[in-house]
Order: sequence, then C-alpha cells, then structure tokens
Amino acid sequence: GGPVEWAAFDKECADHCSKMGIGTGFRILSERTTSPTLLGLKAALLKKYPSAKWVEYDAIDAGHGLAAAEMVFGERLQAHYHFDKADVILSLDDDFLSLDAASTLPLKQYSRKRKVSNPGDAMNRLYVVESQFSVTGGMADHRLRMRTAEVGQFASDLAVELGASQALKVLKSGDATQKWIAAVARDLKAHAGKCVVTAGVKQPAAVHAIAYQINQALGNIGTTVTFTKPVYEASTPLAEFATELSQGRVTTLLILGGNPAFTAPVDLNFVEGIRKVGNSYYLGLESDETAALCKWHLPMAHELETWGDARSLDGTASIQQPMVRPIWSGRSAIEIVAQFASEDHKPKKGYEVVRAQWKDLDEKAWRKALHDGVVAGTAFAEAKVTLNAKAVPTITASPADGYEVVFLESASLSDGRYANNAWLQEAPEPMTKLVWDNAAWISPATAKKEGIETGQVIGIELGGKRIEIAAMVAPGYADGVIGLALGYGREKAGRVARAGKEPVGVNVYKLRASTGWNFAAGAKISKTLRKHDIVTTQEHHTMEEPTLAGRKGKHRPVVREATAVEYKATPDFAEHMDPHIPQFDDLQGYHDYSKGQQWGMAIDLSACVGCNACLIACNAENNIPVVGKEQVKNGREMHWIRMDRYYTGSEEDPQAVMQPIQCQQCEAAPCENVCPVAATVHSPEGLNEMAYNRCVGTRYCANNCPYKVRRFNYLNWHKQDRVGTTPERALQHNPDVTVRMRGVVEKCTY
Repeated sequence: GGPVEWAAFDKECADHCSKMGIGTGFRILSERTTSPTLLGLKAALLKKYPSAKWVEYDAIDAGHGLAAAEMVFGERLQAHYHFDKADVILSLDDDFLSLDAASTLPLKQYSRKRKVSNPGDAMNRLYVVESQFSVTGGMADHRLRMRTAEVGQFASDLAVELGASQALKVLKSGDATQKWIAAVARDLKAHAGKCVVTAGVKQPAAVHAIAYQINQALGNIGTTVTFTKPVYEASTPLAEFATELSQGRVTTLLILGGNPAFTAPVDLNFVEGIRKVGNSYYLGLESDETAALCKWHLPMAHELETWGDARSLDGTASIQQPMVRPIWSGRSAIEIVAQFASEDHKPKKGYEVVRAQWKDLDEKAWRKALHDGVVAGTAFAEAKVTLNAKAVPTITASPADGYEVVFLESASLSDGRYANNAWLQEAPEPMTKLVWDNAAWISPATAKKEGIETGQVIGIELGGKRIEIAAMVAPGYADGVIGLALGYGREKAGRVARAGKEPVGVNVYKLRASTGWNFAAGAKISKTLRKHDIVTTQEHHTMEEPTLAGRKGKHRPVVREATAVEYKATPDFAEHMDPHIPQFDDLQGYHDYSKGQQWGMAIDLSACVGCNACLIACNAENNIPVVGKEQVKNGREMHWIRMDRYYTGSEEDPQAVMQPIQCQQCEAAPCENVCPVAATVHSPEGLNEMAYNRCVGTRYCANNCPYKVRRFNYLNWHKQDRVGTTPERALQHNPDVTVRMRGVVEKCTY
C-alpha cells in the first residue's frame, strides 16, 4: 500500500525465487504475445521451474480461427485474407475494417479496390451479415441484419447453396434471407478465385470452419486466402487456471500487463482467486483493479520506452526500439521475466536481453534490422492445406430465447485499457456518435416493442446477473439484439475514467460469462423510471440550412453520391446536383497557383471508412483540448476534423455514409469577408489562415461557414492551474503549435 524502491523488489525476487524449487504453485498470467524474446524467456522460465504454468488471456480473443483450422486442416494455422485481390467480399459478422482487424492492413488492402478515380478501375463489392451496425457494415454495398447466433445458420445454408456442403439447409426456405443467400452465391460463383468469405472474431470456430470450406470450394485458398503457421502459441485454458486459483493451488502469481480483475469472465471469480495467492506480483501501466489486489505493483514501462520485438501475423519480425528513457522508471515484461528466469535474479537491461535473443545476427545485420524496421527473411512460408470436409461441423437451427446480448470491443477504449485517455473518451463512436459513455444499443423495432426511448435507463438480466444502463435506439441493429460496449465503468482508474466520483459508463463485464463470451441468448429487459444523458455529436454543426431564402423547404444536400457507373459516365456529377449554389464575391482575387507553393488536401470519400484516426491525430498535433461530456452536450466539442455519419433508407435497415469534414480552405472564403478584425485571412500561398492573437470571439466566421468547421474555445482548458504544471504533463503538448487561450476561434489550417 505504500511506495518502495526497485531495490526492495530486487531483493524480494532473489529471496523468493531461491525458495521456489521446481516452481510448484508458480503461475504466470500474460496477454497474448508474438515477441520472440518474451517467448524465448517463457521457454527458459518453464525449463527452470518445470512445475510452473504460463497462461495467456486476452479480453478480446481472436483464437476461433486458429481452432477452426486445427479442426479442418489438422493443425493450428493463421488465415490471411488478401482483400486487395478480391472483387467480391462476404463478411460473416467480421468487422475487418475496424475492431476485428489485428492491424490496419485489411483496411489498406480493401481501400485499394475502392478507388474509382481512373476510368479503368473496378470497384470491389462488399456484402456484410451482422447484428450490430459496424464500420464494415457501414461500408457495405449490401447488408443483412440478423442475430449473431444466426450467422452460423446463414453460413451453413450458403455452403449448401454453393455446393460446398452436403448438409441440410437450416433456415426456412422461401424467406428474404434465402433470396439474399441465392444472390450472394451467384456473385461469389461468378468471381470464383477472386473473392473472399471471412468470419469475425465473435463467431465460434464452427463458423470459421464453414468459411474455410466455402473458400476452398470457390478456389480462393492459395489466391485470396492463404495460411501460415501461427505467431501465437497455445496456452493453458483460462478456466483451468481459475480453478487452480479458487482451490488455493497457486502460491506465486506473476501477472504481466492486462487487467484480468476487471475483464475476466464473471463466473470465474478472478477477484476472489487472486486474493488467495500468497505472493502476487503485477506488472502494469496503471493503478487499476488488478493492481489493487496484488501484493506488489511493479510499474510497467510503456512500449515507447523499452527495447523489445514482435512478429506480425505473417511472421515478419521487427525490433522495437525505445523513443525515450522510462519517465517513471518502469521496466518491461521482458526485463521482469528475465530477472525471474536468470540464475542470479538480478535486474536485466532490455537491450541486452533482446540482443541475446537475436545473437545470430552479426552487428551489420542487427543495425540493418534496426534501420529497416524489420528483420529480413523472417516471414513464414505459406502452408499447403487440405481441408477435411468430414470435420466441418454441422450447424442446426436453435430457437431464439429472449434477447441476445452481444459484447462489443469499444471503438475508443478497446477492452477498457484506454479508459483514462480523454482524447479517446471524447472521440465519437463511429456509428452512433456517442461520447463519454456506453449504452445498450437496440433497434427501433425493439425500442417500440418495449416502449423504450433513448436515454431511458433499463435493466438487463442475463445468467442471474443484472446491470442497469441507458438505452440508445440505434438504426441498423438486428431486432431482438442488445449491443453492449466493453471497457466502461472502471472502479479503479484515473480521474478521466472517473469523471467526478462516478465511473464513466457502465461495467458490462458483470454480465459476461465464459459460456457467453462474445454473445449470449436469454437476456431479459426491464424498464426503470430513471433517465440518463446520452450525448452525441451528430446533431451539432448541421450543414442542412437552405442555401437561398427563396428556396422554400429546400436544403443544401449534405452528401452527394452516385454509383461507380454513374461516376465514370459523369465524373463531375456533384456539381450538377445543386445548381443554385450562390457565388460569393472575392475580395482578394483568386490565388494564382502557378506560382509558389500549392496547398491542398483531398479525401477520397469512396475509400474513407470513418475510423476517427484523422480526428485523434489532429487532436494530438494541434494541442486541441477535450471539453468533457457536459460541454459536448452544449455543442462545444473542439475537434477540428468532424466525422459525420448519415443514414439513408429506412430507419430499421438503413445504409450509412461516412463523411469527414474539415476546413475546405475556400478560394472565396465567406468567413474572411465577415471578420471585423481580419483574424481570418488568405495567405499569399492560398491558405485560409487564422491569426489567434487578433480574434476577439465574435464568431461571425463560424456563422458564415457553410461547412460548420469553425470551433470556438469557450473555456480555457489549457490553463495551467487547471491541468497542473508537472513537466510530464507539459510533454503532451506539441511545442511547434500554439496553445490557445479561451475566447478564440480555431480551425484546421492543413
């Protein structure tokens, strides 16, 4: 409960390890890792303590694909989907453009086939089957809503339709879903060998196995779908480890990162189990729920402060170099495990441990690896696979029982590890635009059936557990489904995650059991009389004002879109959709771009998926303050780039359009004409600039901006006595960009 020096732990480690013998009762709990150095230390540790066990656990588990490969190919294999080679893509509840992706590679590959700027380019076509409205679903050309548990039935029927399986159809024949299946099957057959069928991380191994079977039948394996050996090793099952904890058979526990006391399945009673351990050590970045339970809390160094290494999914190895020395004297997991595994149990330096792992590289090769960012020749070879059709499981119809709860990784907080990051708390959820909160997302039909409105607090009961959370009506959700974002409701966290005395959001892990890990049926809804503020950003800064007073009832179209065929026929179609746009008088003369610098930024709206990366990057670059839930509710968020989301079609089953909006750097900028102090001016290089020290806060420019991208700094969020004066906090600010005081208008200047 009090601070100690590292020297005290070093003595404790040496004394305790000398008494552990063969490691009876010694357990190590870590997150999944691809680090060759850490995996090498794992082997050394288990050799030194042969009775010890190493357990890996992630709150967001992506292991079903590996299990499915072992089921149908006879070995654990990592699937790789080459979306840049696919003309047609079917996603079976796979948010591969966002939360279900292990990296940004799928997004980059997909977007390459989404560009139609050249007449000869061919766009890909995306079909999505899902229960929640994901980022990938928002990009879909065709989207089908259904319960998460029914996606396996859809996959099974599709396999039969394609002739890939001899199983009986599961879904009722003649309904709209079967017509959808027939249409998808025709499109996939027409693009055999040039298509992809992929299953998401929430789907069980059986659905992944059927997806592999379909890809095999279509000739995709070896072209758009390949396999390599996995970068993740198999681990002791978490339930087995939890049983050992509860029975008091774990005497020494070393936890490397993560926050299992907060994220572990509620039925495994992790909190009580950890309390029974006599010697517990937690290496963690924050004082969190797990740290509060352990005897020792060792400060973990951030990944930007340490030496390390990792493998990407295809096996390519990379050496991790520190950017700065550890600010808080932290140590990495590599250094701590090396200390436990060594003979003298003295502290080890990360560089020396990593260099020893890569001792086969001579100094020249080592320096080249550091320079290039990757270790040459370390990618895994493609595995040749043969699918055993008899091993593909048969899926049968199961009647729906109550409401289905789907546990979703938070788009901002992940599993809760980023709950104390104010930038991310204020980043709008991509589809619902919710900030500083989570909610029970339900479809309009479900809300109407239960008599529930957005903001009404409801009770959700599942498996004998109950939580209360505000409801939010979310177009595009499947009927009978409740979407719950993980990671909120942190009890032990910093002042951001606990705005005031109460946690931000609701802890939905209290409903998540090991038997209903990603989704579970049988939930019941009950209404309460309480209301809760649901704050979103979508309704702020609307661009839908009439463009001319004489156009009664007509509004400026906020989105102009056309099909790929229409675009190729008329590339300037957008200019013809609203011919009555008024022309502004140019007071300065149009800029001559034939001389000097030429500035400009164009966003390809066909490729943008609305992931919020640009919004957060702009926050970091430009010292943009967060303002908190109350001020966002007042429409005072400060984001210089706004990520709009517009629905088209019916409320129940809409399509979505993502549209990033930033300052357009207008040639004849209407904001410049109205500023009484010339704070908004045109530069000699054609840029629309903002002189902060001239601004007196009239906000005429914001009123006269057709894109509504000006932000007024109502309060002095950077005031030093408000945020503290520690040197560490000052490091957050970009020294090359002005820190603005209150009462000025801000905007993007490229």
